[in-house]
Amino acid sequence: MEKLEIVKINPQFILDAGTGTGSAIPTLFKRYKKASVVALDLSENMLQKSSQQGSFLRTPHLVCADIEKLPFADNVFDLVFSSLSLQWCNDLNAALLEAKRVLKPGGLFVFSTFGPDTLKELRSSWASVDNANHVNQFIDMHDIGDALLFDGFAEPVMEAEVLTVTYNSVDEIMFDLKAIGANVTAQRSRTGLGGKAALQKLRKNYEQFRQNNVLPASYEIIYGHAWKPVLAGSQKQEVKQQLVDFK
Repeated sequence: MEKLEIVKINPQFILDAGTGTGSAIPTLFKRYKKASVVALDLSENMLQKSSQQGSFLRTPHLVCADIEKLPFADNVFDLVFSSLSLQWCNDLNAALLEAKRVLKPGGLFVFSTFGPDTLKELRSSWASVDNANHVNQFIDMHDIGDALLFDGFAEPVMEAEVLTVTYNSVDEIMFDLKAIGANVTAQRSRTGLGGKAALQKLRKNYEQFRQNNVLPASYEIIYGHAWKPVLAGSQKQEVKQQLVDFK
């Protein structure tokens, strides 16, 4: 939201891609008083919660769909906003290309996602249990910036910060991560450890990070924004000629 304070835009149509419970919707409504907001999520349960955002006179339009395959025409939205949803994509590049496709020329893409240092304590603790992949892998900030350029976005700006959440126990960490859909399950490992035995070893390994009687869980938050380029004069003429030829 702070990124939107430094850019001068007056969007008519906004896509909240991966809206979750819709926590961003009231602020989007407040900031852009005449804009229509489309709340999109793959989960119908999340959309039901996001439908409660807004007011009697102004509510979001709900769409259940995948951000890697948006069900919208080209050049529809002035702003695509995505808060902590891109990290769950199977194909990040597909999601970036879809965001660019549905943006109008000159439209803005603003997002946050998780970086590779997210849950580093949990990843290290699991590594001492077995060789299985128990924690999601997240993409580096510079690689996302490179992908934006490669996909044709203009003037990408990337930033990152690390936030640390503290817990009393590993079980509390696991409960919170399960609630947001992170892949932290106690799968049967190659060493033959069962779920309970693996969790017991995980708890013991995680204790090395305890400080001031609490356990830390680190989140590397990546913030980015980029623009869909405006067509140059020659490109506009080429598009117009293509339309004439098509007719």
